[in-house]
Amino acid sequence: MIIVGAKGFAKEVLEVVRELDQLKNLVFYDDISIDAPDRLFGQFPVLRNIEAAKEYFLKTDSRFTIGIGNPFLRKKLYDKFEAIGGVFTSTISPSATIGSFEVQINDGCNILPGAIFSNSTSVGKGCLIYYNSLITHDCCVNDFVEVSPGATLLGRCEVGFYSQIGANATILPDVKIGNNVIVGAGSVVTKDVPDNSLVVGVPAMIKKQLPPLQF
Repeated sequence: MIIVGAKGFAKEVLEVVRELDQLKNLVFYDDISIDAPDRLFGQFPVLRNIEAAKEYFLKTDSRFTIGIGNPFLRKKLYDKFEAIGGVFTSTISPSATIGSFEVQINDGCNILPGAIFSNSTSVGKGCLIYYNSLITHDCCVNDFVEVSPGATLLGRCEVGFYSQIGANATILPDVKIGNNVIVGAGSVVTKDVPDNSLVVGVPAMIKKQLPPLQF
């Protein structure tokens, strides 16, 4: 497997891969950081260009996951690596708690230790669900969403594409979060939030309009 990225969040994905006992042939990819080592932790090779990644997919393992947190970058990297033959793959920690009924986790998600999914929950492609976050019954999280540590999504809420839920934020039941929304850390969202908004506070209020994402 390739973990795309070789710093920060990629190191957290590494630990989940270790928990899953999938370290064989594991490599990282970083074509930006000039100070990245040739081998991360002295053990895992770091690929430096897309040609090397394509060769790896052809000869070694077609799987990749993304070790970068930003939803916009995750989507762009997904497109880039799928285009050269990669298979978008989830890494789900064995110490996450996953409900037994009607739980859907789509391709390329990174689920970290301590995350909890109730029954009847749906998480879209390429999502990042951090430590000790809670997604309760009938919630829907759309593609390429970041749910930060300790965040709580309560019954029947929905989070739109490319949105970020800050650490220890709470989304109340039946609330709909739009696309490309940032919910500040510790905020409590009590009502629907439109696309391209930054909301913070208790209760959360719109503080800024964000530029629409351009792919």
